[in-house]
Amino acid sequence: MTFAELNLAPSLLKAVTDCGYTAPTPIQEESIPAALAGRDLLANAQTGTGKTAAFMLPALQRLTVQKKGNRGAPRVLVLTPTRELATQVLDATRTYGRYMKLRSATLLGGMPYRPQFDALAQPLDLVVATPGRLIDHLDRRSIDLSQVEILILDEADRMLDMGFKEAVETITAATPADRQTLFFTATLDQTMARLAMKLLRDPVRVEIGAQSTISEQIEQRLHLTDNLFHKQQLLQHLVADQQVHQAIIFSATKRDADTLAKTLSAQGHRAAALHGDMNQAARNRTLRDLRRGHIRLLVATDVAARGIDVTTISHVINFDLPKFAEDYVHRIGRTGRAGAPGTAISFVSGADRDALQRIQHYLGRTLPRYIVPGLEPTVTLEARSKAPARRPGAPTRGQHRPGSNERAGSPGQRPGARSGAPASRARREPVVEYRKRSR
Repeated sequence: MTFAELNLAPSLLKAVTDCGYTAPTPIQEESIPAALAGRDLLANAQTGTGKTAAFMLPALQRLTVQKKGNRGAPRVLVLTPTRELATQVLDATRTYGRYMKLRSATLLGGMPYRPQFDALAQPLDLVVATPGRLIDHLDRRSIDLSQVEILILDEADRMLDMGFKEAVETITAATPADRQTLFFTATLDQTMARLAMKLLRDPVRVEIGAQSTISEQIEQRLHLTDNLFHKQQLLQHLVADQQVHQAIIFSATKRDADTLAKTLSAQGHRAAALHGDMNQAARNRTLRDLRRGHIRLLVATDVAARGIDVTTISHVINFDLPKFAEDYVHRIGRTGRAGAPGTAISFVSGADRDALQRIQHYLGRTLPRYIVPGLEPTVTLEARSKAPARRPGAPTRGQHRPGSNERAGSPGQRPGARSGAPASRARREPVVEYRKRSR
């Protein structure tokens, strides 16, 4: 199928063609015709599948039929969990709607109210909003949702994870009962299914691949770690490799993201942090610097990194392993974009044993394990005994054993490759556990 066969308005088809797109992705091919027909949609798809166009093109098609609206009363409302994702949706709106006369506004937390009030004082076609700030405007009666024709929930699962369930229900209750609803989620557990049943009317169900689908372009690696100092040593070794063109390093907390970014900067790397405590101007500036190549190492938390789509990210490093398998899939999907190869590296300690088991069960595979000569781990995930503390500057114990299936190498070098030799695709082999070494 081609975009020309989707019966899009000429202005939209021209914009899509300008982008160099000819054939829709699977999520677009299945979602767009149903949405154009006015059906509610329950779409289960990961980020990086082209889902933004899957809901924005039908929404913009509706807006090609112009209507005179009231002030502050949008016809299309897009809800997103984070400001970064909202910005991405707005960028897509401008790209695909470049040949349309659109009146749009963004209502985002952390941004000044005055420009938002000014935008809502005019007739509007489309609003992109985060739930918290939209609730503020509803309370202030500065926005009227009674004219909404299409309601879009992007990454609805993340909105619930962030505690926005009540806000979402309040917002949807303020929209007309006969609206069209497009519901997009990366995961569909019982909680999500119940919410979808409450909001949707006889929806068309679209599911693209298994939830655990990961691009074959992404090579996954695992490094067993003893403790925090060992992780820091490994990270310092890995990011020193120039084949790490750009990397996102995931940290569990905002404070740790700041600390790690400062440490990397002090080591001479172009590093910066990205997390929810930063104001919107600082976050926008950081993302702009990342896209322009001014930042090589971005240390981010899960929420802040949601929606980042930068094709030059060569590596993702899980400095802290996520607790949930879905977050692991989302994180490593930040690399390997647009058909480019990528590498995902995870640090795993004994405390991560259960989380690793959940991730591997979700993926249906074991993650191949790597070691760095001189930075070998001293414990096994099999043992629950305490690891001796690794002292700064202390020599590591033991050497890599000949014949072991565990692999050594730098982040950009495949096992067995000579320095400077072309990298070959690593094989995915069962994990081989280390045994605790004697003194």
